[in-house]
Formats: sequence, C-alpha cells, structure tokens
Amino acid sequence: MTILVTDNGFHTEERAWDFRSPDQLPVDQVGLAVELAPDADPTMLSDRLSAIDLIRVRFPEFADGRGFTIARVLRMMGFSGRIRAGGHVIADQYAMARRAGFDEVEIDDELAARQPEEQWLRRADWRSHDYQARLRA
Repeated sequence: MTILVTDNGFHTEERAWDFRSPDQLPVDQVGLAVELAPDADPTMLSDRLSAIDLIRVRFPEFADGRGFTIARVLRMMGFSGRIRAGGHVIADQYAMARRAGFDEVEIDDELAARQPEEQWLRRADWRSHDYQARLRA
C-alpha cells in the first residue's frame, strides 16, 4: 500500500491516478498525472502545465537530491498543481522537500513501519525550522 505524507501526517490516496511519462501525454486532455525521472528536464512540460494536476518525481535512493531541483524549477515555472516526491525519501528530508516545492511524499508500508508518522510530523513545521528562521531569532 502507498502512504502519502503531508503536514498533517499519514494519508491514503483518494484517487487512482494514471501516471504517464512526459512523452505519453495526450494533447487534448486535462487533469493529467505525470511521473518524472530524477534526470528529467522539467522544462519539457512548460507548454502542458495547465493540463497537469499532479507531478510525481521519482527518488531512486535517498541520497539522490536531483528531485528537489526538479520541484523547485516546476514552481519557478508557475506550476500550481500538486508535486509529489515518490520513492526513497526519508523523514529527515521532509522539510527540505516541502521547501523545494513538494506538497507531499509517497512512501511504502516498509518505510512507514521504520519511520512512523510521529517522525514525519516532527518535521511538519518546515517553515519555522529553517536556518534563516534560526538566524533571525
């Protein structure tokens, strides 16, 4: 089962998404879900952003931070839909994921058992606990 982590804790997916690669996007359809590899160029979606509701960025391992850059670029391009980090993202990376532009993190049952909801919730106040906030205090 897939678990979604948000600032409010663990949730299950309410909708079954049909994730497509960028080269499989139908031209005249809206409400799309796209999956991007960590080495994808998010600018290839620039002319289709208004048709996309959800973009999942794959993290093949927790040490691969390229997905954070992809989320940031998507937000800078004006994408206002949901961006999901999927794969090997750990609780310690949650605040960084939120700051980069992700709305949620998708984890599997195994990771949820190793890192329960409380660990993720400790990082949910991501706006207050960045280094700039600590410097201003």
